[in-house]
Amino acid sequence: MAQLTDDCFAFGGPLMTIEDAVALITGRLPAIEACETIPLIDADGRIAADDLTARIDLPPFRNSAVDGYAVRHADLAPAGETRLPLRGRLAAGASAEALTARGAAVRIFTGAPMPGDADTVFMQEDVRLEHDHVVLPAGLKPGANSRPAGEDLASGGLAIPAGRRLTPQDLALAAATGHREIRVRRRLRVALFSTGNELSEPGTDLNPGAIHDSNRVMLAALLRRLGVEVDDLGILRDDAGTLIAHIARAAASHDLILTSGGVSTGEEDHVKAAVEAAGRLVLWRLAIKPGRPVAMGVVGGTPFVGLPGNPVAAYVTLLFVVRPLLAQLGGGRYTPPLGVPVRAAFAYRKKTGRREFVRICLRRCDDGTVEAVKFARDGAGIITSLTGSDGLAELPDDATGVQAGDTILFHPHAALW
Repeated sequence: MAQLTDDCFAFGGPLMTIEDAVALITGRLPAIEACETIPLIDADGRIAADDLTARIDLPPFRNSAVDGYAVRHADLAPAGETRLPLRGRLAAGASAEALTARGAAVRIFTGAPMPGDADTVFMQEDVRLEHDHVVLPAGLKPGANSRPAGEDLASGGLAIPAGRRLTPQDLALAAATGHREIRVRRRLRVALFSTGNELSEPGTDLNPGAIHDSNRVMLAALLRRLGVEVDDLGILRDDAGTLIAHIARAAASHDLILTSGGVSTGEEDHVKAAVEAAGRLVLWRLAIKPGRPVAMGVVGGTPFVGLPGNPVAAYVTLLFVVRPLLAQLGGGRYTPPLGVPVRAAFAYRKKTGRREFVRICLRRCDDGTVEAVKFARDGAGIITSLTGSDGLAELPDDATGVQAGDTILFHPHAALW
């Protein structure tokens, strides 16, 4: 569990930009140190603890890139066709040690090792067979269709950098370069709970004035997609003693405490006071819409983040504020999501001085270009604006709005997980 000093987040300025918030996060939080070695087949989504280097050349030997005929380029006529006898056959997995291509052509298949003196491969569809000979056309360059050893990655080269969140592609590269295990950081343990007297568990009958708790389900799913272990602590009621006790208990055995709701400035928002009683809290007034009421603090050396209660605001702040925190705590490298430029098919006004994330649907125009359409309803509590949209448009802090035809940055939902 990462241990923090009570003043590591101390900040008393005006609204913070996302960049300032992320810099504060990544600059002050120590990463967990615990690591483990696991099989590659179980490592998807984990954080590489060390640089992983190639144990062998990839590919480990010269081989053919096509089905065809391997020859020495020096045996080819300088002009016109070349007729060579056939000598031997090489399939993938065979040994080429006993074969020579000197003065002859060797039948070879994709992935098979090249005979030691062969340097060029003719594609089978480009040659003509005449009994036990092949007729080769002129014009093929030396080395054509032959893959050298180490073409992809040389032995000792960096295959996976430390801090990388492992993907299926990374695991393929690790396996191909001679590894079957990898050392990774321990998964983060996140305590998650919702707050509010109005909340009921999903699927239960609702009393008057009650709503089902949707945030906890959504946040738990997002956290798991981001590679952390989630300890679901359920719904906590708006009672100071209960909140203080649960927050302090969670701090003792988790790497992060994450809540939704109760962190604004209303009389019924009790989480702020509970965290201040159990530790230290600095209320971040982020320059972001939706999601301005985000709270961060430290309880017993464990970081605490309180997200807004509105579902869309909780979604946005988890992905753009909490995600870099998770990367830092977990020993990973955080790279801000790279928006895709698309053409806006809507007009929209916004205030300067804050980043806005607008829910967007994409459509293809008659000219083949893709344009963005704003989702019809944009309230922070409209969950269907998340399920019915393709992603989020990111509008810069200094922008005053969008006009139809403007280029905007678009983040597909799936690219943010």
